[in-house]
Amino acid sequence: MKVLVIGAGNMGLTYSEGMAKSPLLSKHNLRIYDTDPEKILALEEVSHFDVYDKLEDCLPNADVVFIAVKPYHSDDLFEELKPMINDQQIFVSLMAGVTIDSIKERLGAKKVVRTMPNLPAQVGKGVTSYTESEDVSKVELIMIRSLLDTTGESIHVDGENFIDASTGISGSGPAYVFYFMQSMLEAALKMGFSDYDSKVLVSNTFEGAVELFNKSDLSPESWMDRVASKGGTTRAALDSMEDNNVKELIKDAAYAAFDRAVELGEK
Repeated sequence: MKVLVIGAGNMGLTYSEGMAKSPLLSKHNLRIYDTDPEKILALEEVSHFDVYDKLEDCLPNADVVFIAVKPYHSDDLFEELKPMINDQQIFVSLMAGVTIDSIKERLGAKKVVRTMPNLPAQVGKGVTSYTESEDVSKVELIMIRSLLDTTGESIHVDGENFIDASTGISGSGPAYVFYFMQSMLEAALKMGFSDYDSKVLVSNTFEGAVELFNKSDLSPESWMDRVASKGGTTRAALDSMEDNNVKELIKDAAYAAFDRAVELGEK
């Protein structure tokens, strides 16, 4: 199996690195393509995949092609790709808001997998939702899932509506966590903690809470009840959040991202 990654930006490199470190592909079966001369020079110093600056040298005999460019670059890219592709190639899109039908129509491809990755993929903790066009076989889908899993975990969803919904939860979700962390950091600094101590307090609290949640069957609500006693400090904090409607505001934010993903797909 020969895999080509088009685009050496954050996500393209993340998946390239993940696949390179897995036992799935040998060095010469993983290629990465980009047009930035400086980026190409830097990539050529990396030993675990082959680097190309001409599509005709790497696209025609690729079995799987990851498309990791910004959506607004896709029109020009697809126009360049179209004469060189074949019906058996599988195109895996990492582009937000670009539908399967749009890719099939503009690229002329039959086998398309649309995904929604997220930033923690850079540290092997990502979650990638994915769905496919009808021409992708079950065997091919298992192969694609194995490639996606090299950056964390993947979730197969039934239809593109769930890809857009995933954007609102996991795709944009890390930013919500960082927003909450930033708020806690600012509170810690205001209370008099140093920058270093504030970071330790906040980061370890998040990491520990997630670990507790992952290693038990308890819901977040149950964990909140365990931490908060009646009339205590934690209950005062949670009551303040409830009084300020924080839970509903977070839901609204997730739906705002979801609705925007749908809008982008309609353009």
